[in-house]
Amino acid sequence: MPICIEPPLQAVVAQVTADITLKSQRYVSQPAKIPSLPSPTGPGDIKRWSGLSGSAHGLAIAGLIRERGLCVVITADALSGQRLADELAFFLGDRPELTVAHLPDWETLPYDQFSPYQDIISERLSTLVALAEGALKGALIVPVTTALHRLMPATQLLGTSFLLEVGQKMDPSAFRRRLEKAGYGCVNQVLEHGDFAVRGALIDVYPMGSNEPVRIDLFDDEIDSLRLFDPETQRSGDVIERLHLLPARECPLDEDAITRFRHNWRQRFEGRASDCPVYKDVSAGMAPAGIE
Repeated sequence: MPICIEPPLQAVVAQVTADITLKSQRYVSQPAKIPSLPSPTGPGDIKRWSGLSGSAHGLAIAGLIRERGLCVVITADALSGQRLADELAFFLGDRPELTVAHLPDWETLPYDQFSPYQDIISERLSTLVALAEGALKGALIVPVTTALHRLMPATQLLGTSFLLEVGQKMDPSAFRRRLEKAGYGCVNQVLEHGDFAVRGALIDVYPMGSNEPVRIDLFDDEIDSLRLFDPETQRSGDVIERLHLLPARECPLDEDAITRFRHNWRQRFEGRASDCPVYKDVSAGMAPAGIE
């Protein structure tokens, strides 16, 4: 049913429409108003916020990040952590340098006979490297179950990472040994994080923290090109100039780590250590399933 508006009311309707449009534009273009709440001034100074509900928690934390910089936020579980990450990304949308990172849980139980998914390990390593290098400026969201786990030392994490660039000299055999030492596994076809494959002058590797695998094309002993490729079709794509390779696991298996593992094992467990498959695998430099 059509609605007729009398001429005197047309001007009023036009004015109201213009006001609504203007307010909508201001709401979208301007950042949300951050509430002024007390923040800790130093170690041991505890402040409690109350009366916040819904997304007000994210808005208040966003205000603290704008004022103080990097904040570590511990959440009750992974679901609330992901929800808070989405809220902070919205409230900090006008400050792209204030990145929001999420340190996911391993999603495994003690004594499980399997390791976390490679995608989870990849996201964890990427976040930890960004934190160790000082590249994280906004928020680090950590579920409380994740906060209870011990972390790989920053020196060990950065020490087992390395950078490849086009034109760099590289020994394929030494590079393969370095990948295996960093926890990468040699396969026939690269499909998931932590895989690498060697086919003549081509080396495919799926780096931790990367969204796509990389194909390294060698010309003699020099890196001729670095290309992203699709793991499903194996077709090469965009060219990149450098590749940052992170370790493939959080548990180091160098000589010092193995020696420390053997010593701690004998102190905490009774019986013959050589009868345990986990002890034998780690002593041989291998990472058994569930080593985390």
